[in-house]
Amino acid sequence: MTYANIPRAPHLCLSNLLAEDADNPNSRLLIMTMTIRGWLVGFGILALTTGCAAPPAHVRTPAVSSLPDPTPTSSSRPMPRYYTYRVINVYPHDPSAFTQGLVFDAGQLYESTGLWGRSSLRRVALETGVVLQRRDLTAEYFGEGLALFRGQLFQLTWQNGIGFIYDADTFELLRIWRYETEGWGLTHDGAQLIMSDGSATLRFLDPDTLSVQRTLQVTDRGRPVDMLNELEYVNGEIFANVWQTDWIVRIDPSTGMVTGWVDLSGLLTPEERLAADVLNGIAYDPATQRLFVTGKLWPKLFEIALVPRS
Repeated sequence: MTYANIPRAPHLCLSNLLAEDADNPNSRLLIMTMTIRGWLVGFGILALTTGCAAPPAHVRTPAVSSLPDPTPTSSSRPMPRYYTYRVINVYPHDPSAFTQGLVFDAGQLYESTGLWGRSSLRRVALETGVVLQRRDLTAEYFGEGLALFRGQLFQLTWQNGIGFIYDADTFELLRIWRYETEGWGLTHDGAQLIMSDGSATLRFLDPDTLSVQRTLQVTDRGRPVDMLNELEYVNGEIFANVWQTDWIVRIDPSTGMVTGWVDLSGLLTPEERLAADVLNGIAYDPATQRLFVTGKLWPKLFEIALVPRS
């Protein structure tokens, strides 16, 4: 969300190791050892595994998209599915654009960019990446999430507590609204705006009054999933970038449960990653069911299909 590419400590979840790598001989040995010593160290293991939610550190095999089909676990909590991707098309993207929000409509993209003194609202040609229309924010604002709803563009700012509403055709500023949290990602479900603030909580806003109608805690098997950033509403689910990672989570908007983890590592080459920042930016075209992703300072925008992990 912020422009600083701050490294984060890896998630060390012993429960993830046991659940997700049980076929590994070393993991089986660990499980047997823990069974023998379980009475001695059980309380210590419980302390390590409690409250730990993180994306798994595997999945690298790409091939057709489908919706999740969660398998019930013994705890009766749905097990999320894991996905990779297949690249369908690659389009140019302004490598100076610090992408914070991305929307597709009528064959074109709308984009909100960030950084102090460089934030903007843009209309962009998909095929060429050319900026067709632009409105710059004044230097005190750091642009964030973006949603197009009922002919209006709603744009968040990061720490100012102010959102802007524009006419989608002219980019004329119609009004502003205020909110109490940081502004990160924004989308809508056809009735309400949905906003993230970098935590595990999503807020549903009335599009007219901008008041919070309800909040939703996002969890994976009971554990909160925080650092939710850019949002997109896709076929009845909320897709969210997890900041500082190559992962997108798929969220059930009625329960907050994570139904899937999407691994998007490897989209850029190692050379391209040197000048780029993190993955951020999801756009969806419901008419053609096309899904687009990009990142901050990325030179490319990708049309992808999700591939369930076998």
